[in-house]
Amino acid sequence: MRVVALRADMDALPITEENQVDYKSINEGIMHACGHDVHTTVLLGAAKILQEIKDEFEGTIKLIFQPGEEKNPGGASLMIKDGALENPRPQGIFGLHVHPGLPVGRLSFRKGRVMASADEIYITVKSKGGHAAAPHLTADTILIASHLIVSLQQIISRNNNPLTPSVLSICSIQGGHTTNVIPSEVKLKGTFRAMDEEWRRKAHKLIEKQTKELVGAMGAEADVLIDVGYPFVDNDAALTEAGWRLAEEYWGKDNIEETELRMGAEDFGYYTHVVPGCFYRLGIRNEAEGIINNVHTPKFNIDEEAISIGVQTMAWLGAMAKV
Repeated sequence: MRVVALRADMDALPITEENQVDYKSINEGIMHACGHDVHTTVLLGAAKILQEIKDEFEGTIKLIFQPGEEKNPGGASLMIKDGALENPRPQGIFGLHVHPGLPVGRLSFRKGRVMASADEIYITVKSKGGHAAAPHLTADTILIASHLIVSLQQIISRNNNPLTPSVLSICSIQGGHTTNVIPSEVKLKGTFRAMDEEWRRKAHKLIEKQTKELVGAMGAEADVLIDVGYPFVDNDAALTEAGWRLAEEYWGKDNIEETELRMGAEDFGYYTHVVPGCFYRLGIRNEAEGIINNVHTPKFNIDEEAISIGVQTMAWLGAMAKV
């Protein structure tokens, strides 16, 4: 039996909306800054169409409305554990994401690896602290953390295959509160991205080893936590080719293009490591209307024409894709 799954994510983000539109968020400090409300609306619309034409296509369409895409461990992983991909098991799954860089009316697809894995890094450098005028009586956690940040970049530049994309970014450093006290702790936070699972696991070990050995050699101690997040998104070649051609058939070749490789992460990746998946992009940009802002920003918005395009595309793929 032909079984196709269609997935939409639903969560918002802790951002205060700055758009002045009639559909502006009414919840202070929370807005749909990543387009998940669009994704859910698209799937609801596709469901309505598919129900109306259910006698015109073969098989079963499974609809997955998924929470928790924005936070580890990812709602997809929890839904898979709860059996979302079983009874019946889909032979293929489609998901979409709005794309602020793509003009409304256009869609983009990419075969193979399209988005990176994402892991969160938490490091604490510790010593007894001391007076800034007597650094020889303690280990300078600020100085050690500074050396560590620079040193960690060599894990990527000198251990990773340069033909395989990978990124390590330390994005937060917290330590100290005044001008004359060497703090007892400095906390670092960052992210590690990869598109190869073997390298990902190796890098985790290198990050921990290099942190503890460098910090230890400089007279302090270190705690390392790597919160393992989403795997990379791996678009199945055959399913993506089928979706790409169906989109061209429906909208015309001039409106379909190849999407770029991205080091951002998406928990749709979990699905693609269980069943064949295709994660594609929906254009929402309209420069004439000032709809140009990126996701995860206070002024993110879409051209609402994209909703209709998304609905039709998702229903078409669900009904017509051969899996």
